[in-house]
Amino acid sequence: MGTEANGSFNFLIYGRTGWIGGLLGKLCESQGISYTYGSGRLQDRQSIVADIESVKPSHVFNAAGVTGRPNVDWCESHKVETIRTNVAGTLTLADICKEKGLVLINYATGCIFEYDSGHPLGSGIGFKEEDTPNFTGSFYSKTKAMVEELLKNYENVCTLRVRMPISSDLTNPRNFITKIARYEKVVDIPNSMTILDELLPISIEMAKRNLTGIYNFTNPGVVSHNEILEMYREYIDPSFTWKNFTLEEQAKVIVAPRSNNELDATKLKTEFPEMLSIKESLIKFVFEPNKKTQVKA
Repeated sequence: MGTEANGSFNFLIYGRTGWIGGLLGKLCESQGISYTYGSGRLQDRQSIVADIESVKPSHVFNAAGVTGRPNVDWCESHKVETIRTNVAGTLTLADICKEKGLVLINYATGCIFEYDSGHPLGSGIGFKEEDTPNFTGSFYSKTKAMVEELLKNYENVCTLRVRMPISSDLTNPRNFITKIARYEKVVDIPNSMTILDELLPISIEMAKRNLTGIYNFTNPGVVSHNEILEMYREYIDPSFTWKNFTLEEQAKVIVAPRSNNELDATKLKTEFPEMLSIKESLIKFVFEPNKKTQVKA
């Protein structure tokens, strides 16, 4: 753990009403870290300055932003709103933190890459932190890639590339498992994913260590939709069934294409060697705690 006692930390968190923002507050409470949710709008510079002057934080966390409701297709028809929060807002916050000498932990996305000839599906060759994003299929991903590029110039920012986030709360509609379990049909493609129960505490430790730069914020390895749903059937509901369809069929029912990729988690794993692989993490942090069936030994 960090060298300072938790009492000397004071976190300012943006994204109180969001999934990750809500979980961060709970984690701070359980660790005895003092925290305040920012009340300012990210794109309103004066409101952010006021928050920082009133809270006097040791670190700032940005878990605000629009992903769209119910999904990123929303961003395709709400481009200005998407830019306002995801681009103007994020840059404003980073810029103020830079002026104030504060580390900003920025929860970003890894949905800015897609499998290509240099990183083929199933090869185990993941995209690294320094790789240039190659997926601009959705407006959401396009804005996120632009912002990541600009944030590289702010050495006070730690950008965490989250992907297909999963938590142990299987009732949460944002949870990737809950989403795919409720879909009429699902594709079946291996992907890097983020187990929040394991990785959010790591992000708090990253703040304590004042780590900055880009990190692929996913568990090592990949897992496919079917592998997750097989675990769901095994641990949660033995009668659960699902139907697959192809990317071509999926394209007919979504507005914007979706990113599929493997991210190389070596950089994070080197800093946190205890981090579990994606399948181990799914079992330990998600499926075991929710176990409803008698799993065969």
